[in-house]
Amino acid sequence: MFQLNRRVKEGLRLLLIAVTIGVLTRTFLIAPMIVDGESMEPTLQDKDRLIINKASYWWQEPERFDVVVFHATNEKDYIKRVIGVPGDTLYYDEDLLYINEKKIQEPYLKPLKNDLTEGLLTDNFRLEDVTGVKTIPENHVFVLGDNRRHSFDSRSIGLVEMEDIVGEAVWTFWPFSFFNEHGDMERNVDR
Repeated sequence: MFQLNRRVKEGLRLLLIAVTIGVLTRTFLIAPMIVDGESMEPTLQDKDRLIINKASYWWQEPERFDVVVFHATNEKDYIKRVIGVPGDTLYYDEDLLYINEKKIQEPYLKPLKNDLTEGLLTDNFRLEDVTGVKTIPENHVFVLGDNRRHSFDSRSIGLVEMEDIVGEAVWTFWPFSFFNEHGDMERNVDR
């Protein structure tokens, strides 16, 4: 009887430790996310399951072209690609991105551009036209979905504050064929 009570107490203690570690990890380090919609195609598909690294930006700011999850509303998180960072000016002209007056390649858009039968993937716009500012201010980023024709992003919701960023999308764990680091994904991402 004494041996059983001791084993039960040890088991409960181990269970409590495991649950505590799980809760702390989920709260502060990583979290799963399910892609909802087509705005990040072809990088990510609707219903893809991802791991979000919540610690990515504890000591550094998001970098241009990181895929991030952020609080878009009190009820909804979005996943988009960082296009502009603090201090950047940007515009699109004839499906080409210009940041700080330099043409920037976007290889993750190539599959969508190759499939276009008419028109542009991205309408021409200037940062000031869609956000009201000429230069991205400190503590903000400009984000776009990879599927530019079907994305609700900074062109509609404005700049994203750094404090609203939950973390960086780092791994797709479902479907299994895309289980690799985000930078090596064979497909493109959405909200």
